[in-house]
Amino acid sequence: MLNSKKVKEVAKKLGADLVGIADVNRFEGAPKQTDPRYINPDAKALIVIGLRIPRGVLRGIEEGTYFLSYSSQGYGSINMIYNPFILYHLTRFIEDNGYEATPIPNDYYNWPAITYHDGKLKENWSRPVSPEKPAPDVFIHFRIAAYLAGLGEIGYSKLLLTPEFGPRQRFACILTDAPLEPDPIYQGPKLCDRCMLCVKECSAGAISSEEKVKVRFKALGTEVEWGKLDVDACTKGFQGYEPYKKYNPFIGQPSNVIIYSRALEGARGCIRACMIHLESQGKLKNKFKEPFRKRKAWYIEWEK
Repeated sequence: MLNSKKVKEVAKKLGADLVGIADVNRFEGAPKQTDPRYINPDAKALIVIGLRIPRGVLRGIEEGTYFLSYSSQGYGSINMIYNPFILYHLTRFIEDNGYEATPIPNDYYNWPAITYHDGKLKENWSRPVSPEKPAPDVFIHFRIAAYLAGLGEIGYSKLLLTPEFGPRQRFACILTDAPLEPDPIYQGPKLCDRCMLCVKECSAGAISSEEKVKVRFKALGTEVEWGKLDVDACTKGFQGYEPYKKYNPFIGQPSNVIIYSRALEGARGCIRACMIHLESQGKLKNKFKEPFRKRKAWYIEWEK
């Protein structure tokens, strides 16, 4: 008989570092565009898997000498190779036990029928097939899903912090009609102490220290809060831009020209500063013999 324990065992054997399960009704009250129940109204559970971002892929960016490893092995490969591999084979396992499973990879920037701008669904790009449904594609918030699956807590940076790796993981999901037992919401030791280093260390200024976003989950009676994210500034810190625009055929209007398609500062605030802070407090299970930061960190002085 298929159960949560067996699903987790198989996911771990396939390479997942983290596995949690959420009852889909925990998404009650979510915007239609982010509610997985519109993908499969008969679904009962959402399986969330997490793969760690290896600490070592951040080393070259910390030293300012090697940027490829984080953007490829710590970002692209996890989202587009390793997690999809696990999703595919775990989906096959669930199907072989007689239940339907929908893999949901964290690959919305390559394949979706919708696009977002300034946090809003772009008009005239995709339309609902009927008035009561959201537009395709439904956009799962993976960090929220991981929170609802009991894997950790939402930090001020909006990253999901886990007791195993802090901010160092990426998530993907499987939606299934299998009646799996959900995990409880994380109630372990508090991870985010609002040190605000994610704000201070982000030289792109992407995380607001004053404006906050609050989300309440009706089914759980819980609320989470994070600092409002400036997506354009975050993208600039990650990729970098030339100070001029040219016509972009993908969005049908002029846009900034990307000069680097790799991680310039390697999530300097939201991942590296947060990780260093949590490690220094001894809060994480993934421990190292040496501290991460041993020398003065470099940073880019962006023009305002």
